[in-house]
Amino acid sequence: MNNQHQGASCIGILAHVDAGKTTLSEQLLFQSGAIRSAGRVDHQSAFMDWDELERQRGITIYTGAAPFDWHGRRFFLLDTPGHSDFSGEMQRALRVLDCAVLVVDAVKGIQSHTAAIWRLLREERIPTLIFLNKTDQPGADPKRVTASLRQRWEMPCIPWGDSPACWAEELAMLDDGLTERYLERFDPADEAELTFWRAEAARRFGEQAFLPVLQGAALKGEGVGELLDALALLAPQLAAGGDFLGQVYRIVHDRQGRRMACIKVLSGVLTAKAPFAVPETDETGAFLQERAEELRRPVGGKSQPVSEVYPGELCLAAGLKEAVTGDRIGEAPRRAGEWAIQPLLAAEVCPVDGLPQQKLLSQLRLLEDEDPLLSVEWEEHLSQISLRVMGRLQLDVLRETLLRRFGSEVTFGRPRVLYRETLTGPVHGCGHFEPLRHYAEVHLRLEPGERGSGIVFDSACLLNDLSRNWQNLIRTHVLEKEHRGVLTGMPVTDLRITLLAGRAHLKHTEGGDFREATYRAIRHGLMKAREAGMCLLLEPWYGFRMELPASLAGRALSDLEQMKGEVAATEPLGDLTRISGAAPAAGMMDYPDAFTSFTRGKGTLELWFGGYRPCRDTDAVVEAIGYQPERDLDNPPGSVFCSHGAGFTVSWREAEGMMHLRVER
Repeated sequence: MNNQHQGASCIGILAHVDAGKTTLSEQLLFQSGAIRSAGRVDHQSAFMDWDELERQRGITIYTGAAPFDWHGRRFFLLDTPGHSDFSGEMQRALRVLDCAVLVVDAVKGIQSHTAAIWRLLREERIPTLIFLNKTDQPGADPKRVTASLRQRWEMPCIPWGDSPACWAEELAMLDDGLTERYLERFDPADEAELTFWRAEAARRFGEQAFLPVLQGAALKGEGVGELLDALALLAPQLAAGGDFLGQVYRIVHDRQGRRMACIKVLSGVLTAKAPFAVPETDETGAFLQERAEELRRPVGGKSQPVSEVYPGELCLAAGLKEAVTGDRIGEAPRRAGEWAIQPLLAAEVCPVDGLPQQKLLSQLRLLEDEDPLLSVEWEEHLSQISLRVMGRLQLDVLRETLLRRFGSEVTFGRPRVLYRETLTGPVHGCGHFEPLRHYAEVHLRLEPGERGSGIVFDSACLLNDLSRNWQNLIRTHVLEKEHRGVLTGMPVTDLRITLLAGRAHLKHTEGGDFREATYRAIRHGLMKAREAGMCLLLEPWYGFRMELPASLAGRALSDLEQMKGEVAATEPLGDLTRISGAAPAAGMMDYPDAFTSFTRGKGTLELWFGGYRPCRDTDAVVEAIGYQPERDLDNPPGSVFCSHGAGFTVSWREAEGMMHLRVER
């Protein structure tokens, strides 16, 4: 490929399932000359859907990547999953996109997942083009869909063509200065003036000031050339230069089992064997050093060896052990933050035909490395493995993946909603860990935080009483894992945890001692809160917006009442009614199928995660789950003290009176 040192652009193709996303990806690669023929999803021949499961099911499951050139520019195409069950895979790809092509069905218009994708694109501030697909199908109405986009998303939508004469007038309406210039100076025969408008369009597009709207029929290759021209003009491009900085957007394992990190170079040059920093820190706070043993360029389901990778380009790096999905690596390493989309379901994994639990666990850990949202959990005292998923289709794919990749056959328990737990008032928790030749004691205050804040750590402990390195270690242990609540065993959240006091031994304290003391202090505080009636169960809610025939609005409102939802607004839209509000995920999660059935496909339902709220059926949920916190041997609330050279365990009810520190609360 040419111009590899000039930087490249990563283009993501996103859509609601069946909008024609992969078909468009095939045509972009074909018409740009990157592949010899365009494959088809229905023929199981798509170049980008190379995995056997993808071809068998006719859907994209994994993000595929391939390079192409157009008009002297280099691009890397990312074809992302369209089904909502695999939206975690899609959102990981967003971290490396320079711009996105959002494919919208010109017949069906904005569908539920289309709206969810748009919300993520706005949050990530990714410049976006719209491609109205299937304009050759009966019922296609590009003007109606464009008007709907403009109204729903409150963004200027400009029908796009190759010449500024097609769009300059509408672009000029973005501000008074452009309007004045257009009226006074625009001349379609003046090449200098056209150059100005092209540059202005690219700048405004990069600022997400408008949506270029193109249309065509991807299956027939119609409108694809115009889309390629638009990308060459508008897509932001990373410049060469600077120190190496990269973004890990995915982890995969090749056929030989080698761990490969999928990386986009953001600046500088990535070279095989050259060391760089990754954000996994040790207890001294120093960054670890890694190096790529081999670099390869992704090309659909295959890859090609490369020696260097430049800004905007994607690569597969073998040999990285510590870097994980979402990490920034290189000159300014940074650990990934929490993902916007989180699974709301958990399911138990049940091995079949005597499959050893530990063998299955190691296989699931490998899949978790590739998809961190699985959050695989091993409960040793129950000999039980569970994981988190977006929906039932993802469970089906996981079952087939385990069978095909490892020969392991499993079933899954009935998926359950992921609740959360928090507190309604402050509580003091303490933990002591002192088996022979070990010592640590920790005192914490646990108190409610703002809804949605997660776990926040603070310290009120003086450095003269406990040195900074031990305090930092306690902070790490507070934040490094999901701590289980004591009502249902679900993770605790929305807590401010403040270090009040701590003690170490000059000779016998090791890092792991403070881990034990910290975990026990948190657990001790939660048990005290339960006894005082200060534990609060939270359930996930969805925000929703539905549009359906007015004659069916009564049915929808009745359904929402039964699931204890809240209706914020009901608006007439001609022959349709729009209803918006929020409802518990337990009732709304399976509702899209029922909605499609009773509206006969004539309605649209958009769902998004609406946060956690106090559960309305706490007693019933707690009873149904049947969690017994004092039997959870992996999360002990008691403390360990030492007497006559031997350690002994003290129950949480008695431990506080035996602590070595006396702390004012």
